[in-house]
Amino acid sequence: MRFATAKHMTKIDENQTQSASPWIAFRHKAFTVVWIATVVANVGTWMYNAASGWLMTSLNPDPLTVSLVQVASSLPMFLFALPAGALADTVDRRRFLIGSEILLTVVATVSAVLVWLDLINPSILLLFTFLLGAGSAFTAPAWQSIVPQLVPKQDLAAAVATNGVGVNISRAIGPALGGIVIGVLGIAAPFWINALSNFAVIGALLWWRPPTSQGSSLPPERLTGALVIGFRHARYNLDLRATLIRAVAFFFFASAYWALLPLVARNQIAGGPELYGILLGAIGIGAVGGAFALPWLKAVLGPDRLVSAGTLGTAACLVLLGVARYSAIGFAACLLAGMSWIAVLASLNVSVQMSLPDWVRGRGLAMFVTVFFGAMTAGSALWGQLASAFGLPAAHFIAAAGAVAGIALTWRWKLQGGQGVDLAPSMHWPAPVLAVDADADRGPVLITVEYQINPEKRDGFLAAIRDLGQQRQRDGAYSWDVFEDAAASGRFLETFMVASWLEHLRQHQRVTNADKVVQDAIREFGAAGEPKVTHFIAARLASD
Repeated sequence: MRFATAKHMTKIDENQTQSASPWIAFRHKAFTVVWIATVVANVGTWMYNAASGWLMTSLNPDPLTVSLVQVASSLPMFLFALPAGALADTVDRRRFLIGSEILLTVVATVSAVLVWLDLINPSILLLFTFLLGAGSAFTAPAWQSIVPQLVPKQDLAAAVATNGVGVNISRAIGPALGGIVIGVLGIAAPFWINALSNFAVIGALLWWRPPTSQGSSLPPERLTGALVIGFRHARYNLDLRATLIRAVAFFFFASAYWALLPLVARNQIAGGPELYGILLGAIGIGAVGGAFALPWLKAVLGPDRLVSAGTLGTAACLVLLGVARYSAIGFAACLLAGMSWIAVLASLNVSVQMSLPDWVRGRGLAMFVTVFFGAMTAGSALWGQLASAFGLPAAHFIAAAGAVAGIALTWRWKLQGGQGVDLAPSMHWPAPVLAVDADADRGPVLITVEYQINPEKRDGFLAAIRDLGQQRQRDGAYSWDVFEDAAASGRFLETFMVASWLEHLRQHQRVTNADKVVQDAIREFGAAGEPKVTHFIAARLASD
């Protein structure tokens, strides 16, 4: 879904986001054209999602099979988001998006033809849902990454807010419109509309000409190396890890109402496709309404309490859906679900945003998307199985209890919600002096930093340098350690390795202003002089 997580991908000061009017971004023609096109396309996507879920209840009403529609939609994001995030940093995004959208249009058209000719069965429906989900997974990071190219930096927060409004507008309109279209024109109509809606974004991308960017003077990272560095960064970025843990605790249990809602509409409330579309639309309406209350709620509760409140709201929604026998109860539950969803998702988005420097933003946010959809996929499969075994109400009640328990179990992992630390590149590392030939791919490289500190400050120095070690490893280093000279009090040697000389040069560009503060603090422990930095490159014979 285009721009579905666009606000994940741009660096935002939360206070700026809260005060910026989302309508400011419409001053820029490129943003306006692309925004309108993506809203149109997302309406088609939501119509497809509603129609495919409803069609499966006709093809095979088994709860597990119906829940597999959500699995097929979510699983590609789990499988492909990480390589897609690395790919988005190494290709021409506009050309990549144009080609991908054309391919998605072909796939969507074929699925519409099969439904129209009544050649569809559960397996084929799940296959095409998976293929369309895979296309969205590969294009999501690129879509998210073009937002800063559509508006100037000072209007970036407004553009992100406007994208969020657009996503929820399409979520509110698409499912309800899909239900109406099914009732009037038949089940194949939403599939055709989804295929045709893709032409809107193809046309917008063909019209748009992005500004030229100078970028880094270094060559782009290779895909496999970029993935390894991305995983290493996620491992040592404690703030990102905390956000991912909180995300799993929410999305795993919230997936229950997304997966089982077609059955609630059809079996519990005994409604038709129109009701199912209205219930999905209610989630979108609740999200739009909740978006307007978010600035006040964030100021009052803060990110951790806001996520807890949204999780409690989701648990209440699950209980209501478990007992719903009337459409009014289902509608109220879905409104509450939408408000709770946007409260949690927005808070997690901001926390991810505040945790990532620009150089690894695509991969870090792809990690978040992977966790997001991985939890949704695993949860959807589980709740479908539980509904088959114990019934729809029991599955909803178990999910509600798990969501509440998740609040307590993950409370110690705190989210980033304020302005955060300054992760802009500091560029304060001096260029290394070389006396040997250092080809870009030559490596590995061993870097040593020798410190002479006041022995009385030993414990404080070790605590500070271990924080620095986390930063080194977040930027691509491995085998980090610090050693103490057994014969000279106060003499310490920090060591770490990187894969190649080129990767070390990239480290120079990745060091942030926050890293510089830590490094400056470590210098305060020094007894004499600056730390001595030495570079060692793996030695090879000329014949090797």
